[in-house]
Amino acid sequence: MTLLNAPEYDKRKEVRNTRIFLGVLLGIFLAAVVCLAGYFSGHGWFFSDLPAEWKVSSFFTALEQGDYARAYGIKMNDAQWQQHPDKYKDYTFKEFTEDWTTGSQYGPIHSHHVDISKRVGAGSGASIVVEVRVNGVAKTEKTPPISVCVSVSDKTLIDCPIGLSY
Repeated sequence: MTLLNAPEYDKRKEVRNTRIFLGVLLGIFLAAVVCLAGYFSGHGWFFSDLPAEWKVSSFFTALEQGDYARAYGIKMNDAQWQQHPDKYKDYTFKEFTEDWTTGSQYGPIHSHHVDISKRVGAGSGASIVVEVRVNGVAKTEKTPPISVCVSVSDKTLIDCPIGLSY
């Protein structure tokens, strides 16, 4: 093919290629924004920690409503825990109820707000630490937020000794 018999200029093809290029650039930009927004807002890269935060929030909602059986099921990641209570001899429902009624330093839970979450660890031992402020109490040294770990492997809630600094 020589310059004398080059194909004719196709304006529609050029417009289509330009739109595809701009669409790809816009997609990359939006993916970067969502990635960084999730990270900087404290909800994980691409908001990947939100399912754990929702689970912890539903746990505290059940505690607020006084539905300790449902809250225990959420904590153990077993909605049918009452069918086989012998499976949970290490931490019984009675102990759980005492811990969240009379044994809590915050008293009965009336309100909660999930503040921040962070993934810690790697592999099968990874957890997502979720900090929850209860009963509208501001963060102080005497009343730190409650840290709850969500195990990545089996989705159970674990009392977490790790606190996040935010």
